[in-house]
Parts: sequence; structure tokens; C-alpha cells
Amino acid sequence: MTYCVGMRLDAGLVFLADSRTNAGVDQVSTTRKLSVFENPGDRMMVLMTAGNLSISQAVRQALSNYTSADGMTIWNAPNMYEAVRVVGDVVRAVHKGDGGKLAEFGVDFNISMIFGGQVKGERCRLFYIYSAGNFIEAHDENPYFQIGEAKYGKPIIDRVVTPQTALDDAAKCALISMDSTLRSNISVGLPLDLLVYEEGKLAVTRFVTIDEQNQYFQMLRNSWGQQLKSIFENMEPPAWDAAPQVADNVLSSSNMHSKPVRMPLPAGITPAPAVLPLQSLAEQSAASPQHGS
Repeated sequence: MTYCVGMRLDAGLVFLADSRTNAGVDQVSTTRKLSVFENPGDRMMVLMTAGNLSISQAVRQALSNYTSADGMTIWNAPNMYEAVRVVGDVVRAVHKGDGGKLAEFGVDFNISMIFGGQVKGERCRLFYIYSAGNFIEAHDENPYFQIGEAKYGKPIIDRVVTPQTALDDAAKCALISMDSTLRSNISVGLPLDLLVYEEGKLAVTRFVTIDEQNQYFQMLRNSWGQQLKSIFENMEPPAWDAAPQVADNVLSSSNMHSKPVRMPLPAGITPAPAVLPLQSLAEQSAASPQHGS
């Protein structure tokens, strides 16, 4: 499986991808899922892929040399919108060539991609591309996309990332998001490819491949776990059946009348005698006369 995340910020772009692929528990391997299409000074574009590995590799290979009927390529597209249309054309071309044969063997044409970058003369842009070759663009209301095992790493991004987030903070958030995914899903694994692009540079700004020995990533995942545990332990436990509004930790108050949905007992079953709470039993014992008095 895969986890990739791309972020479009006012300051630039952040891309992060894992590299684990598997076709079963005994067929795990490493395959790079982040590819750069760069002509320094003119354009810098990044493609990340998830889904069927053979389809992903076919699309990536064909994209470098593909020319549309009107002469458009990823290298001469005048803007990112036209560039992503070229990517969509390539996806459809691969489907036309391979989709039918895959279907004969019960294999779905399964691919999803994040494509982003900058062409000289316009701002950074980021797109999510579907199996049909259609796509959507990231905007300020939703400045990031995820593909693959997205659910584990989504909450931290939703809470932290906005278009105004600094690039290094966004990179840190992406790595925490990846760590959450690594801890919860064994189909996602190291090494990771992290690319940070600064608006207007038209060339890769910063790039690193992260393995188990990476100092910063190890520090981040250890301190994040410790701080989460510390915050959790310092939060008040819930107060049950408390007086209303006496504290911030009141979960249920005495004026609430919450009841669960109870299913009726089947015919023929006699309700058991009510069990008194422990406190009531203690009060009852204290109130009863002592033997021999």
C-alpha cells in the first residue's frame, strides 16, 4: 500500500511519500513513488502515485515522452493546468492499452496521483488525479491532498495546516502525519521521500530520503509520542453525575436524563433483582443494628 501527502501553501509546496509496496505479507519491497519533472528556471513538477504498481510505473514512464495530438507535453505546457491535462491524457492512454487485459484477469485499473509544482509565470498549484484521468485542484479551503492510507495521518493536518503555514512547519506536520500512519498500518513503510519547494525557485529547493537512522525523524516520532501521552495524562478524567457547570470536566450532570436504548427482555425471562450500588450497600450496613447490642 502507500501513503503520500502533498500541501500547497503560500510559501510553496511540500510532498512526502513512503516507499513500501506489497502483494501479500511475504512479498514486501521498496519502490520510489515520488518523481520529479524539472527544467530549472522554467518548471518544477512532482508526481506521487498510489494504487496498482504496474499501472503507476507505466504512467510515470509514458509521461516523460508523451506528446498529445496538439503537440502538448509535460515539458512545454504553458501552465500547470495544461500540464495536469497531459497527465490525465497519459492515464487514459495507459487504460486504453492495458485496462481491458487487466479486467480479463480480474484486476481493477486502480491508480490515484498527486501532481503539483510551478511553471514560470504562474503560482504554485496542486492537483489530485483519479483513475479516469480527471482531476481536482487544491484551494485555500483545502490546501492538501492525500492518497493511499490517508485516514491515520489526516487529523493532525486538519488541525495544523493552513495556506499561511510555514514550509518547515508543514514539513514537520507531514512527517508526524506519516509517523501516525506508520504506527497504525504495516503496509506503509520507510524509507520516505520528502521534497520541499519554495515558491518562485523553479527548481527543487530541499529534498531528503529518510530511513530508520534519520536523526530528526527519530526525534520527532519519539517526542511526539511522549508529548501526546503527557497531554493525555494531564487532562482531567470525566466527572459523572456532577452538579451542572461546576467544572470543565463534567461529562454528565445531575439534571441530565440520558438513557441507553434497552432492548426488551424476551417472554419467559424474569428480570433479576435490582443490584444496589456499593455506596447504598455501605450506608444500609451502617444503619442496621449491630448483633449483640
